[in-house]
Amino acid sequence: MLWPAAFLSLRLSMTSLLLNVLDLSESESHQTENGCPDSCFCSENVDGGLVVRCSNMHLIAVPHGLPNITQHLYLDNNLLVTIPSDSFVGLPLLFELDLSHNRLVHLEPGAFQGLAGSLSRLDLSSNQLETLDPMVLGDLRAQTNLSHNPWLCDCRLQLAMPQLLLDPSSLAEVVCNNSEPEELGAQGMPFILVAADIDFCAALRRTTDVAMLITMFGWFTMVISYLVYYVRHNQEEAIRHLGYLKSLPNRQGRIINS
Repeated sequence: MLWPAAFLSLRLSMTSLLLNVLDLSESESHQTENGCPDSCFCSENVDGGLVVRCSNMHLIAVPHGLPNITQHLYLDNNLLVTIPSDSFVGLPLLFELDLSHNRLVHLEPGAFQGLAGSLSRLDLSSNQLETLDPMVLGDLRAQTNLSHNPWLCDCRLQLAMPQLLLDPSSLAEVVCNNSEPEELGAQGMPFILVAADIDFCAALRRTTDVAMLITMFGWFTMVISYLVYYVRHNQEEAIRHLGYLKSLPNRQGRIINS
């Protein structure tokens, strides 16, 4: 009486194992069909897009060949140092991008090219970013987490901040590691509080104004010098020409008398 029960249990185990194999095969087939990178795991979202997880894979670059239906891309906890321009071109549906807990020190202008119309969430927290050039963002408007980076609070960061919808929960963690110029005394303070009282672009504007004045003065001096030279040169020519004209009647008189 025990043998049929054992046989039934073995049969159920084999059936379960076969179903798991079929599910795995179907999943791999789906990933292959959508071109999921080898270093990532892809799963279908409820609305038909893809969730691509490349977390903790020791990546040193953004994977190539990401499926164009990717909606959520997780590249957190890797070894990324920079994001080159056009890294995410071809991902028109990308809604969320997680780049947290990497070693990012530089974002090239155009790094988020092509994402302005879709990207709504961007996580850059826990990296080594010091400043954020507005050229990097382009027309991007996304809720962004910038916390836990050694920010150099300067004019570039001040100009970049209004382009982003900062994650409210991270505002207190966007802290000035240093400031430019240093005498502003922003070190150790949240940028959102410092920026309310300090215009980081004021010093740059003054420097730019002085440079423009010096340049204008230089051009003005060159123009005046040229005019003085031109007048003097032509004055000497005019005097010589006038002397020549005065000598003409005398010469004609000598010719007649002879």
